[in-house]
Amino acid sequence: MGRAGLTGRRQGWGGMFLSTFEKQLDAKRRIVVPQDFRAQTAGPFDGVFCFPSIEADCIEGGGQALFETYKGVIDELEFGDELRTALETSVLGGLARLSFDTAGRITLPEMLCDAFGLTDWVVIVGLGDRFQIWNREAFQAHRSAQREIARAGLPKFRAQQRAARLGGAA
Repeated sequence: MGRAGLTGRRQGWGGMFLSTFEKQLDAKRRIVVPQDFRAQTAGPFDGVFCFPSIEADCIEGGGQALFETYKGVIDELEFGDELRTALETSVLGGLARLSFDTAGRITLPEMLCDAFGLTDWVVIVGLGDRFQIWNREAFQAHRSAQREIARAGLPKFRAQQRAARLGGAA
């Protein structure tokens, strides 16, 4: 599974976080990370990087490639830039390195569980080069909203592609 360029993205379906899983959080805030997800996080340590998502009310996570992607974006911005500082605070300041135990579990930090209402059942959803961990009820609402955006957006996107092809052929 090679990497494509400097984006941290991997080529092919085998190198992606895919599917959605419901998992129970135990009393110690541990969840079993799906085996396929554990396989995607090969890096300098046996675990995942997790932090508060920038785009949604959930935890975002991934392996070394995801961390390098965010670090690369941050490094492109000038020191002192408002966006750089916001990303450093949100991603680097909120980052937790979570190692797998022998059962393939990670222990979620109490702060992240409290921030997103993770108390019992959680949903782990693969998003290609990353994954998210959601409160089950919050994810159900989010998934419905995202489906509506996709339903409305895909036909518009295809129409734009057709127009661009026709405009380029003229």
